[in-house]
Amino acid sequence: MNNRMKELRLARAWSQGNLADALSVSRQTVNAIENGRYDPSLPLAFTIAAVFGLTIEDIFQP
Repeated sequence: MNNRMKELRLARAWSQGNLADALSVSRQTVNAIENGRYDPSLPLAFTIAAVFGLTIEDIFQP
């Protein structure tokens, strides 16, 4: 699954650690999602969307 997490995170000048803290996940999880090695659960995808103030569709593309 393609996603814009890294682009959105960098636009906000957030580190992976900052985003991980906001999502209550590990930095490694953020890294894995950004690099397409891990697809987040639906609840985590909703949390990611809320943190960025966007919809899931704005961030993730099939």
